[in-house]
Amino acid sequence: MVSKRPRKVRNAQRRAPIHRASTALNAHLSLDLKMEYGIRSARTRVGDSVKILRGAYKGVEGKVMRVYRDEGRVAVEGLTRQNARGDNVPVKVHASNLMITRLNLDDKLRKEKLASHSHSHVEGG
Repeated sequence: MVSKRPRKVRNAQRRAPIHRASTALNAHLSLDLKMEYGIRSARTRVGDSVKILRGAYKGVEGKVMRVYRDEGRVAVEGLTRQNARGDNVPVKVHASNLMITRLNLDDKLRKEKLASHSHSHVEGG
């Protein structure tokens, strides 16, 4: 970001194009995934298994149920709280507080992209 003013930074994040906003949804990979694919982080997607690293729900593991791209947050399976009306609503966890433990490889393009990273990592190292 260019500005230090919180209002401008928030607005820039809110109005960012999809390719730039998606980096707000990146989460670190677990150590074995890092070694396998040769990358440090990946975008969280529905179906990925994650572990929460910080906050009140630290240590909880579950699957990603929904991704809130505008907020940079993720809803994890089994994490709910009661709202003021008494309804159960999903807890939204910031993607930077997550670690991906298992990737959802149903998407062919994602699988190819990860494979290309692992090949270049092996050849380069």
